[in-house]
This record gives sequence, C-alpha cells and structure tokens, in this order.
Amino acid sequence: MPPLDLTADDVLTTTRAVRKRLDLNRPVERELIEECLELATQAPTGRNRQRWDFVLVTDPEKRAALADLYRLGLARPRQQVVRDGVNRGDLVRGQRIADSAQYLYDHLHEVPVLLVPCIRVQGRHENGSHVGQANTWGSILPAVWQFMLAARSRGLGTAWTTPHLHYEKEAAELLGIPYETVLQTALIPLAHTIGTDFRPGPRVEAKEIAHWDAW
Repeated sequence: MPPLDLTADDVLTTTRAVRKRLDLNRPVERELIEECLELATQAPTGRNRQRWDFVLVTDPEKRAALADLYRLGLARPRQQVVRDGVNRGDLVRGQRIADSAQYLYDHLHEVPVLLVPCIRVQGRHENGSHVGQANTWGSILPAVWQFMLAARSRGLGTAWTTPHLHYEKEAAELLGIPYETVLQTALIPLAHTIGTDFRPGPRVEAKEIAHWDAW
C-alpha cells in the first residue's frame, strides 16, 4: 500500500488520536508496520544510544489480557474533574473525547495490533532526578511520534494511552519484558482507519503560548 498523498505539513497537522475510527476487522500488514518502524528508528535519541524496543502484540489472547490491564488502570480512583467556568464549546469537545474514549475502552481487545514502546534503562528510576527523567523520555518519545506520523501517512490510526502502566509489572510478565531494566512507556492501538479524511484539531493559537526571551 503506497503512502497517502499528504505533504509533511498535512501529516503533522492531521495525525489525530484515533479511537472510534479504527477498523477492527481489517488486519494490518506486517510490511506496513515494518516501514513505520524503519522511520521511527531515524528519530534523534540521547547520545545516539537508541535504547528503544517496540513490542507488537497481535495474539488475540495477549491483546485481550492487555486490554484488561488498560481497563483496570482506568478504573483506579482519580481526581474529580472540575467543570465550573468551562465554556460550552469545551464541554462539547470533552463529551466527544469521552465518547471516543469509551469506545476504545469497550473495543481495545479487538484492535488488530497493540504496540508497547519501551526503553532500556540501568535500573528503574521512577523517583529519579528531573534531568534523568527528561533524558529517558526524550530518548523514546521522538521515535514513537515518528512511528505514529509514519502510520498516519499509510492510512493507519494510533492513540497514545497510558492507563495500563498502573499494572506495568503484570504487562511485563504477560509479554516477557524484563521489568527491572526495560520501561514500558505507552500502549498504542494500531489499525487501518475508517476513512483517511482527518483534519487539524482545535488548538490554542501559537501567539498565545510563545514567550520571547522571557515568560
């Protein structure tokens, strides 16, 4: 399958978190995944150490077990969202996101491929220094984002999710990931999208977030 006819700017502005428009019935060709991985590995990484690994889960039983961990993670107590003073547009967008999140919650086990991007470390360091944490995340996030951009350009949808990380150790046991030396960073559903006509999302204008020379 050739890439979609999209410019670089198109890909950068229309790579959405896809939850409801994932084609649950169409297999994802391994060749497409490998192409995305090849592009992902061209991402910059701290000291060029390339400490990343990508676990691709296609086995139905393992996908179901991962989906259960995701749901358990979402079921953990979390802070009540304060809605006072939120305008109607924000509430509508919030409801749309909630609806799509619910759809993924219900159907995650049916997604053809679940991707768990990982990074190798010398011992776990959840309570490590800010600098160390930034170095670790800065060495995996660019590669994962390049994978997601490459997927978009090939008609595939993705979404970055993290609830299963509440049960990272259980996921490590399920997938044979060395828990003490490999950090899981996300759980990303991967599937062909239903239609490819994604548009830029509503965002704060750049001029509102740019701080020149000082805050």
